[in-house]
Amino acid sequence: MKRLMLISALLATLGLAACDRPTVVTVPATPVAVPGPAGPQGQTGSTGNTGATGDTGATGKAGSGATIIVTPPASAPAN
Repeated sequence: MKRLMLISALLATLGLAACDRPTVVTVPATPVAVPGPAGPQGQTGSTGNTGATGDTGATGKAGSGATIIVTPPASAPAN
């Protein structure tokens, strides 16, 4: 009886050891770009030219005296 238990324990151990274990794949961490120190400040740029002034346009003509008032259409009542 002791031999039977010993043999069965040995077979169980060998059977479990023979199981296929999934391989663990470790992905190397990608290097992260770290910005370096700030460089010296550049020269100040030159000031741009002033733009030309636009034409003021012609004066409009006098109206005819009739006033037209356009009213928006009435909205539908809210439910």
